[in-house]
Amino acid sequence: MPVLLSDDDIEREIGEKVRALRLQRNLDQATVAEQSGISVRALRNLEKGAGSTLRTLLVVMRALGREHWFESMAPVATINPLSLPRKSAQRQRATATSVKQAQEASRKLTFLAKRRAAIK
Repeated sequence: MPVLLSDDDIEREIGEKVRALRLQRNLDQATVAEQSGISVRALRNLEKGAGSTLRTLLVVMRALGREHWFESMAPVATINPLSLPRKSAQRQRATATSVKQAQEASRKLTFLAKRRAAIK
């Protein structure tokens, strides 16, 4: 069973990922904060997981060039099941002819199987 993380753990984990991304891009907090239009303290709080807003996360991810990250959280469905046609396969009914054909095919297979067994 998967372990459920607390809100604090999730916030801290996201902050660590943002910090790692910033460091990977070799940017300091002041530069990213300036590009994002937020204070250095707001960025520091985001990276520490110490209470931040969704807006702060959005502008920082945009400044780091990762706005597409949010698309992976909830991919858009490409097929709407409500728009699919409601055509069911036409029901096939057994007819006397189809039943006779099936019985005849079964008899032929049985006959051939017995002949093969007799030859061996």
